[in-house]
Amino acid sequence: MAEALLSKYDASSIQVLEGLEAVRRRPGMYIGTTDIRGLHHLVYEIVDNSVDEALAGYCDRIDVTIHPDSAVTVVDNGRGIPVDVHPKLGKSALEVIMTVLHAGGKFGGGGYKVSGGLHGVGASVVNALSEWVVVEVRKDGVLYRQRYERGRPVTPVEQVGEVGPDEHGTKTTFKPDATIFESLNYNFDTLMQRFREIAYLTKGLQISFRDERTDREMSFYFDGGIVSFVRHLNRRRQVLQPRPFSVSREVNGNLIEVALQYNDGVAESTYTFANNINTIDGGTHLTGFKAALTRTINDYARRAGFLKETDENLSGEDVREGLTAIVSVKLPEPQFEGQTKGRLGNAEVAGQVQSVVNDALATYLNENPQAARRIVDKCVTAARAREAARKARELVQRKGALDTFSLPGKLADCQERDPARAELYIVEGDSAGGSAKQGRDRRFQAVLPLRGKILNVEKARLDRMLQNEEIRALITALGTSIGDQFDPSKLRYHRIILMTDADVDGAHIRTLLLTFFFRHLESLIVDGRLYIAQPPLYRLQSGKEIHYVYSDAQRDEIIAAGGPNKTWEIVRYKGLGEMNPEQLWETTMDPENRTLLQVTLEDAVRADETFDMLMGSAVPPRRRFIQMHAREVQNLDV
Repeated sequence: MAEALLSKYDASSIQVLEGLEAVRRRPGMYIGTTDIRGLHHLVYEIVDNSVDEALAGYCDRIDVTIHPDSAVTVVDNGRGIPVDVHPKLGKSALEVIMTVLHAGGKFGGGGYKVSGGLHGVGASVVNALSEWVVVEVRKDGVLYRQRYERGRPVTPVEQVGEVGPDEHGTKTTFKPDATIFESLNYNFDTLMQRFREIAYLTKGLQISFRDERTDREMSFYFDGGIVSFVRHLNRRRQVLQPRPFSVSREVNGNLIEVALQYNDGVAESTYTFANNINTIDGGTHLTGFKAALTRTINDYARRAGFLKETDENLSGEDVREGLTAIVSVKLPEPQFEGQTKGRLGNAEVAGQVQSVVNDALATYLNENPQAARRIVDKCVTAARAREAARKARELVQRKGALDTFSLPGKLADCQERDPARAELYIVEGDSAGGSAKQGRDRRFQAVLPLRGKILNVEKARLDRMLQNEEIRALITALGTSIGDQFDPSKLRYHRIILMTDADVDGAHIRTLLLTFFFRHLESLIVDGRLYIAQPPLYRLQSGKEIHYVYSDAQRDEIIAAGGPNKTWEIVRYKGLGEMNPEQLWETTMDPENRTLLQVTLEDAVRADETFDMLMGSAVPPRRRFIQMHAREVQNLDV
């Protein structure tokens, strides 16, 4: 009987995917996801190829256009993709690049000294995942063109015209395949932020971006490079030094560039790049920078008498409080982790960055004593605050407030002890908390009600945070601790859900909570642990027919579908407490029916700027934001 159930498994069972079919079958392996992030990734891959031409010194302009039909065109004035016949494959190099994985000029063949497109899969993956692609190459007085459909060439590489002797470059137009991607609705602001970063990191490169769907257009050109980048990040902050520190130096063929400037805030904003790729997980260049910064500032503080012999050294956290920094390295042979290139692994880079920053920053501090004094004063103040936070933490730990064995009394914990199966609802107010506690599935759902609005951590150091009862309860419930004692392995719930009212106060509380997680528990966001619940806005009832709806448009659609003879009783939920436990479970907590928005960190630079603008000390930027977006407000409480 058992043998009869076994399916046949021999050589005929082994499937071989030809050409780019593997990419179409498993797109997530190559671009991460097929949602909007994967859609944007296609644009980045083609743009990065043009940026490689700029890094090589052959291109100073890139134009990107989104067309009304969701096709995208990227044009550069680089050398143009080679079109001559490849000696081994017997076909045009253009066709090879567009149809063969791991084919390109980035594997030591002399095409590029520095490249962000390390793996050589970019253009071919975009081709595989597009409904169609057209590539035009201007080279040696000739215009060449080839068209592809779903990764396969449908025309040869053709000479379709002549161009002037000074015309050169590549034009790629592609339309992503709607059968693969969840949506073809690009986000202009996300793409714009990425192009701005590239322009900052590539001095002298102009990037123009136009969206024909909305007639929006932006152009970027920064002659100051990463110094301009740091100034941009600090534009809403009170800086401690009028001019950022910067250094650019080549070491054994690797270009090391660093710029930094301190501000009077408490948050650190350090961003690292390798060959213009945003290494969101850091790597050896970040390790070298942190070591150099800590060592150099400590050495100067002792020589200048800011630290006495009996004083402890400033910690890494102390010297990075209020720091805005860009660390950019350009390497001939970068070693990234995975196709998403989130972390740099070149071992030699740590020592190179540390040496360059040690020498240059020491010189800067000696030559700029006023700026050096303000920087060191801030670091020493941060050290005192850290010591105060340590004492505050020890005090509350002695009282049991941060002890994981003494969970907060307001927490209704779940029965599940496996964090991977447990989830925590952070709920606004005792009334909603009561409904959530009664309506939840206590086997795996825990509920922590918070009273009122938590402290705005954008303006507060750790010692003041630990005096806030609600934040202490939240830290204890999560189990990870915070600051230098943060340990993600102790997280008690692998799904953390923010559930606040659908009104202005609820939105404010949600923003305060997001600020706390972004500034102090960012890795939980990166790991995909944080979610936002989506409670309904309305309950529509006509007789026994009941609908819960989540937008005005959905409400109007249901009413229109019912016709003029149908009478609806409409309830607008302003607060979670207005729902009874059964309704709250059915609409917002039941895994079978609920909708959760996962909080992601696709763009840390943009998130940093947004939290600083919304929650920071500077009022004028916040006022301008409100004035700009006032007409977009809906459901404002009166």
